[in-house]
Amino acid sequence: MSRFVGKKVLITGGTRGIGLAGARRIVAEKGTVLLTGRSRSHADSAAQLFPSASRVLLNDAADPAAVEDLALAVAQWGKLDGLWLNAGYAEVGPLQEITAESFDKMMAANVRGPLLQLGKLSPLLNPGASVVVTSSSSAYEQTSSTSLYAATKGALISMARCWAAAFAEQGIRVNVLVPGPIETRFRDFMSEDIKQAFEHSVVEAVPLARVGAAEEAAAVALFLLSSDSSYVTGSQYAVDGGLLMR
Repeated sequence: MSRFVGKKVLITGGTRGIGLAGARRIVAEKGTVLLTGRSRSHADSAAQLFPSASRVLLNDAADPAAVEDLALAVAQWGKLDGLWLNAGYAEVGPLQEITAESFDKMMAANVRGPLLQLGKLSPLLNPGASVVVTSSSSAYEQTSSTSLYAATKGALISMARCWAAAFAEQGIRVNVLVPGPIETRFRDFMSEDIKQAFEHSVVEAVPLARVGAAEEAAAVALFLLSSDSSYVTGSQYAVDGGLLMR
């Protein structure tokens, strides 16, 4: 397929995991990508994968000042056909351990960041562009240790529905990707024994009885970013092996 010939797509948090898997496919389908990330090493590695078809920018979604830098970079690069608001992070723990500082930090990265980014970048979207927002199945799972993370991802779902209505007149579509247990380095904050226990619990809970691959989640995001989904907006697509079906 060559759905992205001549298309420019910005992927925040695109230097690893699902975002990077999506970037690989966009480039393979003849598109160009602008990726953001916070880690210099991840940024350098991503830039080496497809140097002629990408730009990589160190940019922290949690930093309000970084939104101006991102908009300037996009203005210099050219208007966007696709915007994938994918940057975010997770920390888990009991309610009693959540502090005002940890609350503000995660809300800044996972909620305020995408909101400010879309607000600033919206004039740089081509008519008919597609916006994809990465949420998480955690928003629906009622897991006791993920209340703050789940709240941030639930907020994204609510905001995206409003954004879909706001941009519909311009033919700009906004949809939500809802990944479930996907095999990325996103859970590196867990100790190895906790991670193994988590993986085991996932296999028991997911009807397809396995963890998903980053490429599988990225494939759905690319459907939403492409003209294949030209009559889809304001929707959510779960990529979770059937987890939320139960």
